Amino acid sequence: MLIDFFYALRDARVPVTIQEFLTLLEALQRQVIPPSLDDFYHLARLALVKDEAHFDKFDRAFGSYFKGIESVFEDRQSVPLDWLVKRLARELTPQQKAQLQKFGYDKLLERLQQLLDEQKERHEGGSKWIGTGGTSPFGNGGVNPEGIRIGGAGGRRSAVKVWEQREYRDYDGERELGTRNLKVALRRLRRFARQGAADELALDDTIRATANNAGWLDVRMRPERRNRIKVLMLLDVGGSMDDHVERTEELFSAAQSEFKHLDFFYFHNCVYEHLWKHNGRRHSERMPTRDVLRTYPPDTRLLFVGDATMSPYEILAPGGSVEYHNDEAGAEWLARLCNAFPKFAWLNPEPEHLWQYRQSIAIVRQIVGERMFPVTIDGLERAMRLLGK
Repeated sequence: MLIDFFYALRDARVPVTIQEFLTLLEALQRQVIPPSLDDFYHLARLALVKDEAHFDKFDRAFGSYFKGIESVFEDRQSVPLDWLVKRLARELTPQQKAQLQKFGYDKLLERLQQLLDEQKERHEGGSKWIGTGGTSPFGNGGVNPEGIRIGGAGGRRSAVKVWEQREYRDYDGERELGTRNLKVALRRLRRFARQGAADELALDDTIRATANNAGWLDVRMRPERRNRIKVLMLLDVGGSMDDHVERTEELFSAAQSEFKHLDFFYFHNCVYEHLWKHNGRRHSERMPTRDVLRTYPPDTRLLFVGDATMSPYEILAPGGSVEYHNDEAGAEWLARLCNAFPKFAWLNPEPEHLWQYRQSIAIVRQIVGERMFPVTIDGLERAMRLLGK
């Protein structure tokens, strides 16, 4: 069984070795973990994966291989799961939704603090306390047009702040494309120049120099011809971007193969005072956005990649971030980036026909001067033409 698991990881392009697999078997033989699927997952990942960049590949391979095996390790639920899902995801009529109370951002936080002081037990299905499945603006699994999600996975995306630490995964830069169209579109952004050490044979110059030297060989070298365009990508990750992971990975992979001078950072929903390189270390290894503004030259092409789908508070209000209190509004940081790098564009994987229904997209489009393009072949070509001028 585990030998097949080993090959499943190799098929998923997780670089696991036989020695690492033997280490896992030895740990199981010594019974270092209880008979739990969760404990086996953590042990297997610790023994088999040596680079966190492969965590997502491991997770997908693990989930696919052990799908349906949970019942071997866990007790059966006493309440049917489908009943719980239907209960927590109940739908309200449009009239009922219109009657739901909206506090406004500042009052929302004040009311949350009051409930944290007063509430002593769990609640489900109500309209006041922090709980699940109701119409209260605090909790998860319910319905409210403007709330703070506490616990749970979300899904309706109406929360203005999320009261928990969430883990995101890095986009896979090795993803193979099913089509070359994205690469071809990105190739419009090219400016070639011969730079660096003279390590390439200049055949025509060598022939000409040898002829001029009465037949004595005179080898001439020249620098390699490279695309001198410098690209900086700022990638939105997590939340609503989970719906666009596949397309974003295709774009990221194509960009890495086409641009030699490419650098990237991640952000969540909107850019604030810091960015990060690795989502697994986003709380411990951050780069101040001001340093990004100082580090890269003004002729760098800046590409935002995100669906711009969020609460308007996250763009316009200090403290609007769903994860922490940002001192300055996201709109101010977006404007600084656009001013620092005059050649910029925003690539949006959300289908263009849905943009009109997202208030936040309209706000971001106004900030970036209508330089927002869909992640389609036509959209990429238009964006590259703009950046290439």
